[in-house]
Amino acid sequence: MASNDPKNGGGFFASIASTITNFGSVMSKSVNGLMGYEGLEVINPEGSTEDAEEEAGRGRWKQEERDGYWKMMQKYIGSDVTSMVTLPVIIFEPMIMLQKMAELMEYSHLLDMADKAEDPYMRMVYASSWAISVYYAYQRTWKPFNPILGETYEMTNHNGINFIAEQVCHHPPMSAGHAENEHFAYDCTSKLKTKFLGNSIDVYPVGRTRVTLKRDGVVLDLVPPLTKVHNLIFGRTWVDSPGEMVLTNLTTGDKVVLYFQPCGWFGSGRYEVDGYVYNSAEEPKILMTGKWSESLSYQPCDAEGEPLPGTELKEVWKVAEAPKNDKYQYTHFAHKINSFETAPKKLLSSDSRLRPDRYALEMGDMSKSGYEKSSLEERQRAEKRSREEKGQKFVPKWFDETEEVSPTPWGDLEVYQFNGKYLEHRAEADNYEDATDLKLTQFNPWQFGDLSA
Repeated sequence: MASNDPKNGGGFFASIASTITNFGSVMSKSVNGLMGYEGLEVINPEGSTEDAEEEAGRGRWKQEERDGYWKMMQKYIGSDVTSMVTLPVIIFEPMIMLQKMAELMEYSHLLDMADKAEDPYMRMVYASSWAISVYYAYQRTWKPFNPILGETYEMTNHNGINFIAEQVCHHPPMSAGHAENEHFAYDCTSKLKTKFLGNSIDVYPVGRTRVTLKRDGVVLDLVPPLTKVHNLIFGRTWVDSPGEMVLTNLTTGDKVVLYFQPCGWFGSGRYEVDGYVYNSAEEPKILMTGKWSESLSYQPCDAEGEPLPGTELKEVWKVAEAPKNDKYQYTHFAHKINSFETAPKKLLSSDSRLRPDRYALEMGDMSKSGYEKSSLEERQRAEKRSREEKGQKFVPKWFDETEEVSPTPWGDLEVYQFNGKYLEHRAEADNYEDATDLKLTQFNPWQFGDLSA
């Protein structure tokens, strides 16, 4: 009898997972042939252990930049570098972390379908497919800019959604987001935690993501796997997210456990995801399989996790066509997020689209982007000093800090909740006849006056 233990993916996926894990455990190689870089790990996701030294010479860094950055970063090995290190603009994309939160809304029609589903297990199929769908966009190897404290991002004109995200804390960096339409409400508090490992970094999604389906009041809780970014300095950067994603229906006890296969030799297992929808008694009801880079399918199964006779795999989600040869590997939706096409008529001046460093990078002016990034970071430090002198505490506008502390697999999380004031603001702002003149609007997340001096 096949095992249905969620820890190994259950059913006939278990042996596959074990095989790929064994491959993945030996696929890396230290670059011992490079003087001064002994023990540094370089991984070619499309190769084996034999081509690590060749792979080390690839990537976006020039050799002198690579060597200098390695010398600077060595002392941080083993540390959380989320906001510890000032990074060069060369590794950035023209997008802010708050905007990446909004990318989860690209396939939000799947949550609409979950809300409308009569079958409780199909509801979980739709909702978990929505959670998987963003990973195609998240495989981009460019780093988004960290938000400035008080920075916001708004999105409208997509599937009837009002979306707002705000940077609610700077140390540690924390963001909160809320999205809502007639079918669902999405709430997230995110506090990234990292571990720098030399030529790679582990990114732990310390956060709480809840989705409320409005028709029946069902509440879903999402726990994603960690993300590993390989070949940060030496070799071509690539992203993997090995491990479990768990989506739990807090109302009924049903859940989905999906296992992200780790990348093995010559790309074996890369992108693959398999798992089951379980009822509250932890009996498998529907198997799910696919690639997070392509599509997901589902099929009813028996108590042992095997497909039911007379049924067949049906596709539930397929990735949308992406632009060819895009510099930053953007999807069409990512371009929309960065544009004013998805902005409300009266845009908050604290919106990420207005950041001068982001815009300069989008225009291809890396030097100006670096200058503007440094200026914003210094202004933020000046605000912090001013707050400390006045004995004041930063208070977010659109989210309230609660007394709730939520446990996660990677540490406790202080929870922020949407206070509803943004919906009042949006209703009032939408009544204005005139739209924001974006050419005259300067980025302004600041709590105090001009502290640039």
